[in-house]
Amino acid sequence: MSERVGSKGHVVGLDMNADFLEYARATAPANTEFLLGDAYDSALTAETFDLVHMRFVASTAGAPERLLREATRLAKSRGTIALQEPDGSTLNCYPPHPSWDKLKDALLGAFRGVGADLELARRIYYVIIQSGLTDVQYRPFIIGVRSVDSMVDYLPSTVESLRSTVLQLGLLEENEFTTMLSACRAHLARSETVFTMYTVAQVWGRKP
Repeated sequence: MSERVGSKGHVVGLDMNADFLEYARATAPANTEFLLGDAYDSALTAETFDLVHMRFVASTAGAPERLLREATRLAKSRGTIALQEPDGSTLNCYPPHPSWDKLKDALLGAFRGVGADLELARRIYYVIIQSGLTDVQYRPFIIGVRSVDSMVDYLPSTVESLRSTVLQLGLLEENEFTTMLSACRAHLARSETVFTMYTVAQVWGRKP
């Protein structure tokens, strides 16, 4: 975004995590600033931005309708509002394997259990249409992964990072956690195994 707006433009990043902001500021270009704030109630000046962009915010934080209202408030007339959101239901491997299915259910269940929606991409086009934006565009895409690709450990490592939530919600038992991770990794290491990542839907429209 910094490159797109050039030296005469300005980019503002917003986040509620001060540590993330500190990290971002360390390498931020001169035309970019990062502010501590709430995406649902940013306190930024209304009708200021040509583009309001969010990636994986509505799916993880929830309440996409509220988020869109704030984004619409911030955008100029005819300004663009763009979202990118996932659909985790397309996390599928072939050949199928029980360990993959268990970890996929644990992943989706962990996000669902804290009020997030990792399948928001299914309905995000409808949500944006209902919000009143015009010229709404829709572009979903999906990536395939083989045993030799860098993302091969995505599902096991992500579920492993959510261990405490998965166990607390009873999505996996303590004694099967390690077994499922090991079995899934062994299956993904086989040269004949492939899987598809979550679908990412890019949806954007203009403020009337």
